[in-house]
Amino acid sequence: MGVAMFYHLTQRPVEETLSMLLEKSLAAGWRVAVRGGDPQRLDWLDERLWLGRDDSFLPHGRAGGPHDALQPVLLTDRAEMPNGASCLMSVDGAEVSPEEVGAMERVCILFDGMDPRALDVARGQWRALTGAGVTAQYWSEESGRWEKKAES
Repeated sequence: MGVAMFYHLTQRPVEETLSMLLEKSLAAGWRVAVRGGDPQRLDWLDERLWLGRDDSFLPHGRAGGPHDALQPVLLTDRAEMPNGASCLMSVDGAEVSPEEVGAMERVCILFDGMDPRALDVARGQWRALTGAGVTAQYWSEESGRWEKKAES
């Protein structure tokens, strides 16, 4: 059974943290689905990932194309993961079910710590997932580096 890892963003923007987590996931040999709720926001993230650091390359694509199954990282606003993802990353409050966490190697839930609505959504996701018996970890970058602050 997988683990849900909650990332409380307070120091870095979502695209920077997402890029770091994607690099680590690809290095582990995982295919990744990045799920968001707003197609325009996913287009924006897609562009930011292509314009990342000069010393890195994150192969990825937007869902809906003819090569979705081949994408190491697939950005989507749907539940389906045609790239066979073993890691799911949720941004902007995108839904994650307990069953998905159980089927994945890892689920990462990234949320903006400066947005009260995002905090409420993340708290609700924590309660729903842990209430269903999912193992969850809460990570904070408040100190300037990522530290695990809680686990259930």
